[in-house]
Amino acid sequence: MSVLILDKVTGGYSVKRPVLQDVSFQVEKGQMVALIGLNGAGKSTTMKHILGILQAHQGTVRVGGVTLEEDAGKYRSTFAYVPETPILYDEMTVEEHLRFTAMAYGLDKGEAEPRMRELLDVFQMTPQKDKLPVQLSKGMKQKVMIMNAFLVRPKLYLIDEPFLGLDPLGIRSLVQMLVQVKEEGSSVLVSSHILPAIEPHCEQFVVLQQGKVLVSGDLKDVQQKAGMPDAGLEDAFLSLVTEGRAI
Repeated sequence: MSVLILDKVTGGYSVKRPVLQDVSFQVEKGQMVALIGLNGAGKSTTMKHILGILQAHQGTVRVGGVTLEEDAGKYRSTFAYVPETPILYDEMTVEEHLRFTAMAYGLDKGEAEPRMRELLDVFQMTPQKDKLPVQLSKGMKQKVMIMNAFLVRPKLYLIDEPFLGLDPLGIRSLVQMLVQVKEEGSSVLVSSHILPAIEPHCEQFVVLQQGKVLVSGDLKDVQQKAGMPDAGLEDAFLSLVTEGRAI
């Protein structure tokens, strides 16, 4: 079952100069899919179309089997989003952010409380649970965003450059948590430049360049498109985007 489907999406900020051109890919249940590309390739624009911040000029986006227009409630409740830049409430502590998220999503208190404690422990944030955002480093703020997403346990996680600002322990904790939720049946679409961290855990890769999909498939597909059958993801990706293959 496809949790997320982009079907021939063309869009962006201007109808006359679309950023995305005929972008198609899907994320199946229990899959982790990486959306990769150089700066300006269209990754963030793709995420904004999925989130509903931007509307496609052509094509459709389906989340949980529906478009935003068909059922906005089901569409939005299917996913949790972790943005590249942390967005927190200035006067709420770390723990209050988690409690607010639990309340907003109607989570059962008996289930939410132990999950909050687990997440605070896994991401080494228990000592910071009573601190305000102004007292946190960028990496700690990012951890708060990540913890809020994992607290909800949605069907789909949309994660944009999650490793920025995280220390090595934070990166390892995040990767382990992504693997865990995937094994539990959730799906993940992750956009990242840190390819070695995500390569072993992704079933599919979508390589974007100048708003177009260069290749969408597993590692072998990326290697084949790059003409490098024995290369790692990073080397194959760099070959594709620097030599202009497959455009």
